[in-house]
Amino acid sequence: MAKQTNGLCKYCGNEYARSGMLRHLAACSERKAALNKETGSRTSGYYELLVEGKDKPQYWLIIEMKESATLKELDQFIRDIWVECCGHLSAFDIGGQVYEMVPSGGEFWGPPAAGMNPELKELFSPGLVLEYNYDFGQTTSLMIRVLDYRSGVWKDETVTILSRNNPPEIPCCRCGRQAECVDPERMLEGDGFWCRECLMAQNRRDAEEELEDGEVLEDGGPVQDDDENFMDEYLLPVCNSPRMGVCAYEGSEIYPDCLEPDKKAKIQQ
Repeated sequence: MAKQTNGLCKYCGNEYARSGMLRHLAACSERKAALNKETGSRTSGYYELLVEGKDKPQYWLIIEMKESATLKELDQFIRDIWVECCGHLSAFDIGGQVYEMVPSGGEFWGPPAAGMNPELKELFSPGLVLEYNYDFGQTTSLMIRVLDYRSGVWKDETVTILSRNNPPEIPCCRCGRQAECVDPERMLEGDGFWCRECLMAQNRRDAEEELEDGEVLEDGGPVQDDDENFMDEYLLPVCNSPRMGVCAYEGSEIYPDCLEPDKKAKIQQ
């Protein structure tokens, strides 16, 4: 069973596990105060969504999204924060109806898929559960739950991240410190995670073993302790995503791995 992860509240910075965060967001005084301060005559509906790894629930997002947003915009957000690596295809499955960026299917492949142009308000309601899949070769599968709906002042932002899991603690297979890179071929065996220091030491040992008798690994050789490019080509960086270690995924170029709250949590006395 995957180890449970905590996350920070966007508004107050307090830390909770996923289930606790869902309860907290409904009662957070800082969130209520922030919403009460919003002004403007234009209004919009907002859906609160829980997005989590189907087989890796330690990775989770709680977001709020405008009802006028499309499935295409939700797909783009998921790509940007969690999965995009090589421009693979993706699809939503809502009650058996598939929605794809490039619709396919038909008489020989089952019911035809629809496009991702529908707005969320055409499809979503609290309680709905849908599935999202990215890359139909090395698939990353997510579950999306529609938690709530509210009306409020119009915001320019299509998506607001209310909380997300903190990066899981993944130990180096040699020393137990936080790992920095992963060997995709050995990841499932549990010994494919490395910190920088241990990987450099292993690379040096491997290089020395390849030398012929009497040869010495000189400074300036293939392995140096100050080499920033310490990872071999087949290794991938450890990142806060259910797609970590898959295909060529190296993390988000847009979103940091940790949520930065609007306020720091008050220290409990």
